[in-house]
Amino acid sequence: MSGDGLQAGRNYGLLVAQKLLEKRQADPGASDVGYVASLAPGAHRPDPDNPEQGFHAPFYGAKSRCFAVTERHELAPPPALQSQEYIDALRQVRGKGIAPALMGTLPADFDRRTPNETVVGIYWGYDGAAGLGTPPRLYNQIVRAVAIQQCNDIAQNARLFALVNAAMGDAGILSWDQKYIHDFWRPVVGIREADPSLGPAGMGNSVTNRISEDADPSWLPLGAPNTNSGGKNNFTPNFPAYPSGHATFGAAALHITRLFYGVKGHCNDDLFKNLTFVSEEFNGVNQDNQGTVRPKHDRSFPGGLWEMIRENGVSRVYLGVHWLFDAFVEDENKNINLQCNIGGVPLGVKIAEDIFYNSLNLSNVGPRL
Repeated sequence: MSGDGLQAGRNYGLLVAQKLLEKRQADPGASDVGYVASLAPGAHRPDPDNPEQGFHAPFYGAKSRCFAVTERHELAPPPALQSQEYIDALRQVRGKGIAPALMGTLPADFDRRTPNETVVGIYWGYDGAAGLGTPPRLYNQIVRAVAIQQCNDIAQNARLFALVNAAMGDAGILSWDQKYIHDFWRPVVGIREADPSLGPAGMGNSVTNRISEDADPSWLPLGAPNTNSGGKNNFTPNFPAYPSGHATFGAAALHITRLFYGVKGHCNDDLFKNLTFVSEEFNGVNQDNQGTVRPKHDRSFPGGLWEMIRENGVSRVYLGVHWLFDAFVEDENKNINLQCNIGGVPLGVKIAEDIFYNSLNLSNVGPRL
């Protein structure tokens, strides 16, 4: 690169970076030192298949200042244990998210995960795997494909990617804040301990020794893909389920992109028209956790970025690491219900609209604690 303004631009970028670092000196790290997990039914505990995993960033959301939002957006609580909404979600993920080796243990009337749903689950993974990274990298790759098709100039790209990454910065802070406020267990614990007699708080059953039919003490998920790991288990992430980080990050990044291009409303769009996208989880090069190369998969999204927001959210159910309400709940027409304010998609949408309509100003919103 060359040009008259190159050095001046570099110097200005360094100044901006320095100012941001100064603003964020008090942000906590990801350590769980001093954090004590609850043993109550419904509370998050480590994956029993990875019992030494600890707890990721329990203080980060509450003690970090925000990047660009004008308020600390919050969610309604998830469905109560034993409510019909919760039982429906439990039965869904028990069938759709189960480990392949355990598929034969499901009751006959359960909906099982299809091969296409398995692909969807893995396709959106990017669970910190070697050579892939974390979900924000995936969403930046998608936005880049849109920006190229839209023939953005340098100034448009600068603003678009600033919006996208500021939104994801706040998505990380606010979703982690909500995660540790609601402290909701993952399916691998919730299904294994769905009867009151099971788990560390189990008190037995004085009426019958027959456990609830919604409990399966041996249940395990397909798991977040441990790609390129050389034989390590797939896993359940080491932080509470509600809301889904994938759903929050994805909705924040992709919805603010929709707003940048003038898309109105919360419905399908044409921003991915004539485009396809190859996830690096399915690029014909990267390997599953057993060392087998996954085939290349070129996937289209005729419903645009809104379709991506939805599929990204539900993908975590197919891995067995999230309940559907961690991403969103549906209305009577099976559309995403934003009004009930449950799940990562509503949170991400609120973050995107807040930042976009308030002109990407540096946030004055400090830590909650």
